[in-house]
Amino acid sequence: MKKTEYKIIDNFLGLDDFKKLKDLMLGKYFSWYYNPDVTFKNVYSPHTMYFTHLFYDASRIQSNLFSEVEPILQLIKPKALIRIKGNLYPNIGKSIADLAHKDYEYPHKGALLYINTNNGCTVLEDGTEIKSIANRLLMFEPHKLHNSSFCTDEKVRVNININYF
Repeated sequence: MKKTEYKIIDNFLGLDDFKKLKDLMLGKYFSWYYNPDVTFKNVYSPHTMYFTHLFYDASRIQSNLFSEVEPILQLIKPKALIRIKGNLYPNIGKSIADLAHKDYEYPHKGALLYINTNNGCTVLEDGTEIKSIANRLLMFEPHKLHNSSFCTDEKVRVNININYF
């Protein structure tokens, strides 16, 4: 199997920008929305539900908190956005992975910013495991198979997923 192309940037955001974003997303006033499954396959499992916050989708801003992710965009410099969403995976007491999936079928770029450190990870198509470390950015090819996993050492696993050109 061909090695999956990816890049990791630790300490991606400046400390002030990251702390502001982390405090917001892990705070009690941030809105999270229930999703019964992690992938588009609509395969029900009692263990793969999660919560999301849509910042940007369908060619428009979807959240009044969009400005909070702009420091990320200033650094990755996308030409065009497809989607930006926050993901919250609750601790379900088991370390399991969701189904392998592609964010979209067509070639595009992706970035995952990990908000908190935990023992969950992102698994790329070739089996490479990227650990969830706070303020780590994973740049990868989300049109190739990958999957997320749930953590067992923290209450939640939180990240921001950006799909772009």
